[in-house]
Amino acid sequence: MIRLLIALTLSLLSAIALAHEVRPAYLQITEAAMQDGIPVYEILWKQPIVQDRRLPIDPVFPEGCELSDIVPPQVAPGALLYSWVTTCDLSDAIIHIDGLSVTLTDVMVRWTGADGEVRNYLLRPENPTLDLSEKSAATLTYLSIGIEHLVFGIDHVLFVIGLVLFIKQPVMLLKTVTAFTVAHSITLALSVLGWVTLDQGPIEAVIALSIVFLARELVLEENQRSRLTLGRPWVMAFMFGLLHGLGFAGALRDIGLPEDTLWLSLLLFNVGIEIGQLIVIAALFAVGWVISRTRFVPVLVRSAAIGIGCVAMYWTIDRTLLLI
Repeated sequence: MIRLLIALTLSLLSAIALAHEVRPAYLQITEAAMQDGIPVYEILWKQPIVQDRRLPIDPVFPEGCELSDIVPPQVAPGALLYSWVTTCDLSDAIIHIDGLSVTLTDVMVRWTGADGEVRNYLLRPENPTLDLSEKSAATLTYLSIGIEHLVFGIDHVLFVIGLVLFIKQPVMLLKTVTAFTVAHSITLALSVLGWVTLDQGPIEAVIALSIVFLARELVLEENQRSRLTLGRPWVMAFMFGLLHGLGFAGALRDIGLPEDTLWLSLLLFNVGIEIGQLIVIAALFAVGWVISRTRFVPVLVRSAAIGIGCVAMYWTIDRTLLLI
């Protein structure tokens, strides 16, 4: 039945061709010092870059609040960085994210007071306005961000779909998915903690290439597939999982981790990724059960493998050209 789960892939192909991952934006507000008895706030705004264009969302501060540039805007991997300073009292301010309601991304907000108090918030498209007088914390939101990152990160979803379609035995599938999980958990932690540092661009290109490899294996007859994928697919999944973990880490570095709850936030993000992975696998099995009654399974499986391979090859070329 595992091989019948292709229907979900086919339903996504129209959206996948131009799909790119939309990472959360990040707004950091720090009460830095006093100037003539007036508090001074430093503001960092990380605006995501998607397909070489900045995501059209901008923070709107209270009327009459003037912002001055600390440094000119800077380009970072996957984001545009703005650094401002203001003497407006932002301790109880209402901040709106213009344009957020028509996007698929979120905005993480971190407020740090002069006394060291830290508050974290999460703004979503359905709720783009923040009242800083509210004391709600958002550490648990790293769990939902992890889920969304897997479910809406189409390249990672395609790899998971490929694994499910490729492996017929449930025990081997469990072993392979577990190896993928362990591998990306390792590199996610190492990268976020700063123990492993690699450029995100090449990592994203190789991730796309890993999907091309898996799609090629799906297209081939079993007697033509590589010995590694036939005999020990969990080894292949572990190797590629190390790369995907670095991709997950890129998103997490972009939004930042609160230092006071570093390990908890990292754990919740990783657990969220695993929940998202299980959601994808469960959806595939549900669709596979429905399609198991049709007689077009072989054609659908092969067509899906070709479709996944074409999309992944497009990503590989596109991301490689960006490096050049």
